[in-house]
Amino acid sequence: MWIYEKKLQFPINIKKPDARLAKIMLEQYGGPDGELGASLRYLSQKFTMVTPEAKATLNDIATEEFAHSEMMATIFHQLTQGLTKEQIINSGLDAYYVNHGLGVYPVSAAGVPFSACAFQSKGDPITDLYEDMAAEQKARSTYEYLIDLTDDPDVLAPLRFLREREVVHFQRFGEALDIARDYLNQQHYFFMNKYGCDD
Repeated sequence: MWIYEKKLQFPINIKKPDARLAKIMLEQYGGPDGELGASLRYLSQKFTMVTPEAKATLNDIATEEFAHSEMMATIFHQLTQGLTKEQIINSGLDAYYVNHGLGVYPVSAAGVPFSACAFQSKGDPITDLYEDMAAEQKARSTYEYLIDLTDDPDVLAPLRFLREREVVHFQRFGEALDIARDYLNQQHYFFMNKYGCDD
């Protein structure tokens, strides 16, 4: 289980509103490779992991990804504070605004609503852990692309933090994959009650 601390995992204090940046930041909140999808993917997959270590890894990372969803929502929220009508229109954020105002809603940067169709839970630990490693690499790439598109130090700092966490998660899933594979490659013996089922 986990305890929620009423603070972000990394401090966010954006001073300058930017509608263009806000729009693209939505990608890592509600996009197909974003934090919301990651948290739900890992939380769903943990139930069919074959070792306690693999289950714990997925549970731990899933809860951290929820914290990252909160961070991305905070970035979006802070980037939209004080926007003018012209800034909203000129950035292309107007279609989003018509549907959600400046509320936080899980969509991609292109405006596609979040869908669980973006991830899988196959029930096979090896398949799922490979998907998880790929998901972390896709998220790392997305953070790098977002970093390329801003010079605002208040936005860059949390993005760099989040990018590094994707690298760590990739490594942890690799460790979980090794543990699960070793377990599945062992011979397992199952013993029945020596007195039989009727006694």
